[in-house]
Amino acid sequence: MGSTQKDKEHPQEPLPEITGYKLVRVLGHGGMSTVYLGQQLSLGRNVAIKIMRPEVVTDDVGRRRFDNEARTVARLDHPHIVRIHDFGRTKDGQPYHVMPVFPRGHLGKRNLTRDEARIRQILEALLSALAYAHSRGVVHRDVKAENVLFDEAERPMLTDFGIALRRGYGSRVTTAGMAVGSTAYMAPEQARGTEVDLRADLYSLGVLAWEMLTGSLPYQADDGLSMVLKHAQDPIPRLPPHLAHWQRFFDRALAKQPNDRYSDAQEMLEAMRNVPHAEREPMRAAIARLRARFGLRQLAVAALVVGVVASGIVALYRMDQRNTQETLARMMNGNASATSTDTPGVDLSRSAPLPDPSEAILRGAPESAAQKYITAAEQQLRSGRLTSPAGGNAYDSLMLAWRTDPSHIALPEASTRLLTALGNDADRRLRNGEDTAVRDIVSRMQRLAEQDRARGLPVMVQLRKRMGDSLSSAMTQAEAQFNRDAAQKIVTSAKSLGLDRAQVAALQTRAGSIAQPGDRVADALGEMTLVAGSGNKLVAISRSTVTRENYAAFAKLTQRKPALCREKASLLRVLAPRTWETPGFEQANSHAVVCVSWQDADAFARWQSQRTGHRYRLPTASEAQAAGYGSGGKQVSEWLGECSGSGCVRRMASGRSWRGAGGGRPLDAGRGYDDVGFRLVREL
Repeated sequence: MGSTQKDKEHPQEPLPEITGYKLVRVLGHGGMSTVYLGQQLSLGRNVAIKIMRPEVVTDDVGRRRFDNEARTVARLDHPHIVRIHDFGRTKDGQPYHVMPVFPRGHLGKRNLTRDEARIRQILEALLSALAYAHSRGVVHRDVKAENVLFDEAERPMLTDFGIALRRGYGSRVTTAGMAVGSTAYMAPEQARGTEVDLRADLYSLGVLAWEMLTGSLPYQADDGLSMVLKHAQDPIPRLPPHLAHWQRFFDRALAKQPNDRYSDAQEMLEAMRNVPHAEREPMRAAIARLRARFGLRQLAVAALVVGVVASGIVALYRMDQRNTQETLARMMNGNASATSTDTPGVDLSRSAPLPDPSEAILRGAPESAAQKYITAAEQQLRSGRLTSPAGGNAYDSLMLAWRTDPSHIALPEASTRLLTALGNDADRRLRNGEDTAVRDIVSRMQRLAEQDRARGLPVMVQLRKRMGDSLSSAMTQAEAQFNRDAAQKIVTSAKSLGLDRAQVAALQTRAGSIAQPGDRVADALGEMTLVAGSGNKLVAISRSTVTRENYAAFAKLTQRKPALCREKASLLRVLAPRTWETPGFEQANSHAVVCVSWQDADAFARWQSQRTGHRYRLPTASEAQAAGYGSGGKQVSEWLGECSGSGCVRRMASGRSWRGAGGGRPLDAGRGYDDVGFRLVREL
């Protein structure tokens, strides 16, 4: 293979060194980082290693973005979101992430313009990934073709959460007012540098969907500023005729104002599913294309014109036929001046009139009294007035229409649209814990669905499935937090919302299996016990202190220098230094590690957090007391999280040791003691 332009821009440099990995070659370059193909030596597998470029490491904003990606993705576990295996620092101190290798490239390298079915599959996967991320407070902010990778099974995977927003972590990781993201896909509000929410991601995905369908971006510009202005000011472009059945979908997806877009990924997914399939549903697709091109009013006028023309043709035909019959009758009676149309064998006065398809239009059939309620409901639905205010909402209007004229042809479709909107609102409120409001919405939906059971009841079945999925996700979160109270509230919600018995029973079983204080749980460090932490939140605390074997693995991988373990004024500190490796007495690998400073213990906790994705720390005095003390080998005191005095130069240790020391005692945080070890707490 010959050299590429990127090779010339990034000449060959020595490969970085990372403990536990062997770097093979460069896979690609980005604005902040370089991605390498590497081998994870412990597992013998190929991985992609993303290393922050040296010139960016000095930039605090860049480092925060890079670290933000690791923290964000560590919280996400979804089949269409790229996982991070590991992260840390190279031997040169550069931050890195370890990810799976995606040999099938990114979406930007594929031409899918002739494969609408595949485009739908990719959009379903990405909307599912965004719905999951949004439900956990994460807004991606950089959805684009290059950030969609494909694995060996051809599954699309969303990656690069470097500039993602996380709920509770401020509005952005850049200076206030600065736009972040890729201008070709950027929502107008994001380009202006104002606050963004999940609807910015939906806009970017709309741009990506347009690009997949047409093979080009919806807006074209020579530079980033011009592109931003087009997104903010130019009207939404029109699709070519063969794709016009998608136009209504994009009119909302690419709306300039967030309130005019889809409210969430689930609503956008349902809208995409409602776009007719050109091959399977040619008639629906054709009608959708006409509607997108001409609009409903122009189509109605066109239909009226066609009806009038057809009526005229039929009238002329009938007049010509009548004249012919009259002439024939006069000839048969031998009286050319006769005006009677009676002829032998022909009774024209009793002949049936020819069908006139435009007659009803020309005659002007009276409008149904229900039409005004349907028109009002459509306006109220567009403005989001679903069930309030009383007497001025879409639900009340449609129920009046059903009572006034249940045979109105537009009622079933209008009701289905309202049921869909109510279902989306109910699901959103359920995720926010608004159970009372959800029960009211579901009750109204049930009454509306009864008006047209053929269409309404399947919507209700789908809604209950969605609510079951939402409650199951909430239960998963309660299980992860060992929050049995929250789990029981979820079960109560499931019962009050009318979920079927099997769903309720499954949630009840899961709630009952959530551990409580005193229960034991498994952990990478060994068995832990659940105890009450601050704010009565459950935490898990190790049943034994960190062992020499645990600490040795940490010290080797991080190359952390051992702390000194003798008094500062002692001559032996220089002549015969003691460390955790040589504390002055024999220890087995399973014994508690001693001669480690508080700073060493804290570094071990942070390292363990990075490795596992869980948050570890040193215990408080109350947590340690609840767990009790004791370890293999000599009995030791243990470091606590609390400090003593200003500047936290001294840290607290507690528990009786083999030297007889007991109670809480402040110690120098920067050196080790041969009778002090530590254990960890894992926050849930």
